Amino acid sequence: MKDQAHSTNLGTVVSVRGSVVDVRFDKQLPSIYSVLRAGADQQIVIEVLAQQDAQHVRGIALTPTQGLARGMAVEDTGGPLKAPVGKGILSRMFDVFGNTIDHGPTPTDIQWRTVHRAPPTLAQRSTKSEIFETGIKIIDVLVPLERGGKAGLFGGAGVGKTILLTEMIHNMIGQQKGVSIFCGIGERSREGEELYRDMKTAGVLQNMVMVFGQMDEPPGSRFRVGHAALTMAEYFRDDEHRDVLLLIDNIFRFIQAGMEMSGLMGQMPSRLGYQPTMGTELAGLEERIANTDTGAITSIQAVYVPADDLTDPAAVHTFSHLSASIVLSRKRAGEGLYPAIDPLASSSKMTTPGIVGQRHYDLAREIRRTLAQYAELKDIIAMLGLEQLSQEDRNVVTRARRLERFLTQPFFTTEQFTGLTGKLVSLQDALDGCERILGDEFKDSPERSLYMIGAIDEAKGQAKADSASRTETQGDPPPAADLQPDSQPDPQSDPQPTPEVEHAAADTHES
Repeated sequence: MKDQAHSTNLGTVVSVRGSVVDVRFDKQLPSIYSVLRAGADQQIVIEVLAQQDAQHVRGIALTPTQGLARGMAVEDTGGPLKAPVGKGILSRMFDVFGNTIDHGPTPTDIQWRTVHRAPPTLAQRSTKSEIFETGIKIIDVLVPLERGGKAGLFGGAGVGKTILLTEMIHNMIGQQKGVSIFCGIGERSREGEELYRDMKTAGVLQNMVMVFGQMDEPPGSRFRVGHAALTMAEYFRDDEHRDVLLLIDNIFRFIQAGMEMSGLMGQMPSRLGYQPTMGTELAGLEERIANTDTGAITSIQAVYVPADDLTDPAAVHTFSHLSASIVLSRKRAGEGLYPAIDPLASSSKMTTPGIVGQRHYDLAREIRRTLAQYAELKDIIAMLGLEQLSQEDRNVVTRARRLERFLTQPFFTTEQFTGLTGKLVSLQDALDGCERILGDEFKDSPERSLYMIGAIDEAKGQAKADSASRTETQGDPPPAADLQPDSQPDPQSDPQPTPEVEHAAADTHES
């Protein structure tokens, strides 16, 4: 571990209860957030969180406490936890203490800065609002991200938060000339190793820094790793005046680590067992992510939602800090509509005519209205069938189902699993495609031709290929859910007709 400013102030361990350590100092009491070291080679690191009285402090261990016993000597380093900053940290992987964990040489061109830093003042912040394109259709059209803003990916376990986050890294790191910092808080070490390998293969590692506090580490380490990553991001924004993309997976684990620390310190929990200081702790981290006149930190954060309950206090407190909320739906994932973003539950503060433009704003509203009408009609279709709807409602269903499929997209990061080549789609192409679908240009095209494509023009080629293959295999039963064979089935919660049934019903009605 890296040496920090040492002093000769020595203390003695009074008690050890798991990660909580009480230490007595006769000479001088360490200040809050001071780092203490103990054990052989000073490998046990303790952060002071409370001063009990004139001679005792209580701290939380940032490392395992095996081997620590009463009566052992503890040294006060005289300063808080520090993180390395500088050009030397690029393309490297660190832990919360600034140690490299990628088996590479020790970086040389670095400085050490405290992880406890104040957010930019209001005078330092920029008031400009700019769109941050991701190349993912459903996000750029319906939930545009803000440059220098914070976006959250909300979802339960297994709905695709990490996949979506990784795809954004892949898409953005090529377009943006800034620096990307990935912060893994309490996530799987396997994911970190895979991300490192993928970024190295893609050739973008030279502009990336990775910081990890994994799920097998003590809560103190997981709680502080976000502050360490932010300290690195602030260096590139403030000293080098570069734009920074900060990706956090998973911000809920930060709140959870704070909850564990609060319980260990003996604080009375608030609602659902969360710590009473959750709002303050989260604000202390989130408010440092800001857009200044010299550079911007744009943050995208995965947020695990316990039991898919968006009213959970952790989700509610996180919502209040974000400029865009992207909600992932288990139902859409079950239908094979990837990315499984719920367009009606997701929102962005950037969707105003003054920021995105009148055309984009009107299109986004029309898309939401169409999808909302379709959601209301699903119960009627399930009970009475499509034939009982008016012609206008049937047109809404046709448009909505085609919009749903057009807003799916094959990802570069899942090519090896799906066999589909990843697509990057510009905002203009995505808007054109939605506009043409809403204008009924594709009402006679099969839905499957719009599924998992990039720009809308690919649909015509897909339709021709499907038509040719159907001609060759006449007599074979049609695909079950009108989707491509490589994709997952599309079992709607209500029995949906295939496009052939839709068109046949429409022809009967018109005649």
